[in-house]
Amino acid sequence: MKISLQQLQHSVGLTRVVIHSLDFSIYLAYAEFGGDPLLVTEADGKPLRTRNITEMKQRLAAVPLPALFLRHQSAYDEMIGQPIRQGDNGLEVPLSRDWGDFPEGD
Repeated sequence: MKISLQQLQHSVGLTRVVIHSLDFSIYLAYAEFGGDPLLVTEADGKPLRTRNITEMKQRLAAVPLPALFLRHQSAYDEMIGQPIRQGDNGLEVPLSRDWGDFPEGD
């Protein structure tokens, strides 16, 4: 199922948005309302797709996000000939909505 970026900006009950990191620096966003995730799309129905995290965060700036995460599925096991895992080998980390939330380095 899908939800447009415009619908997402005015939606109620959004629990979090997960940005999926795919091959070759492609990022897709999924909105979660407590059930199955919904693919976030452009107004024309095509998936909202960006080439970097910063651009995706800018596109989501008008959405009232309670939580934002980045998810990456690793192909490492497959690449080194390991058997397929029964469980998920994905990595999911929380993201700040603004790069300015991080402390300056020394």
